[in-house]
Amino acid sequence: MRILICGASGLIGKALTKTLEAKGCELLLAGRKEPQDERQTKWTIEDGFAEPERLEGLDAVIHLAGESVSALRWTDEKKAAIRSSRVDGTRSVVDTLAKLKSRPKVLISGSAVGFYGDRDDEILTESSTAGDNFLAQTCREWEAESRRAEDAGIRTVLLRTGIVLSKDGGALATMLLPFKMGVGGVIGDGKQWMSWISLDDEIRAIEFVLEHEEVRGAVNLVSPNPVTNQQFTAALGEVLYRPTFIPLPEFAVSMLLGEMGDELLLSSTRVVPARLEQLGFEWQFPDLKPALEHVLA
Repeated sequence: MRILICGASGLIGKALTKTLEAKGCELLLAGRKEPQDERQTKWTIEDGFAEPERLEGLDAVIHLAGESVSALRWTDEKKAAIRSSRVDGTRSVVDTLAKLKSRPKVLISGSAVGFYGDRDDEILTESSTAGDNFLAQTCREWEAESRRAEDAGIRTVLLRTGIVLSKDGGALATMLLPFKMGVGGVIGDGKQWMSWISLDDEIRAIEFVLEHEEVRGAVNLVSPNPVTNQQFTAALGEVLYRPTFIPLPEFAVSMLLGEMGDELLLSSTRVVPARLEQLGFEWQFPDLKPALEHVLA
């Protein structure tokens, strides 16, 4: 298969590139830097693809590019960058694909469980409505741009990804240092739900929707077993053999991190992978503790 990956330098993109290469796929990697070899092509939000003719005849496009949501605080500039990288970036990709003479069969485009917002204990499936905070609004607009590919006759899949477990990046990597130092603990009251997936299962799920032509629309890429922050904290402490008795109170999160802390650390999002379960996908790591043990081995 000939596959274009946008965002190949990110945590998921790197792992996906390695996996698809090992399977013999012909990859084209799009990014902002000047190409260093034939596998690379330049793409920016502002200018689009420098060589759009190289996209003719692709089998698939996997679009994972987006500004990191992590920061000390979300300034107006940071929020604008988060939104633009996803909404404007996806618009740029879809506009180019729609103009091709030989269009790809499928566009697999990133999204996030942030789509659902802060929902307490509500069990959320792909048919659940969107939330109303900043990340939810961004995800709604992001997905709307992706869905335009359907108008061009391209099967479109939206990856609503949860917290991806990896020691090499993402939320878990950020947590490791304080936990290893023995100063980890629950955040807020610890009752907020965390929807997670191992990096291995994330890649396997992307391959799954790539190969199953009947899959369209939103797909929750999460484990079937979400956990509360309290449960996550206990499991991580056990795997690292470290105490977890130093909490981070809600007022401190809000005071130190503002809106970012409220949406990323205190929001409760209890997402289940209804579509993947219906389609018969099998998780390698459905439960948290074995997933953490594998990731941190």
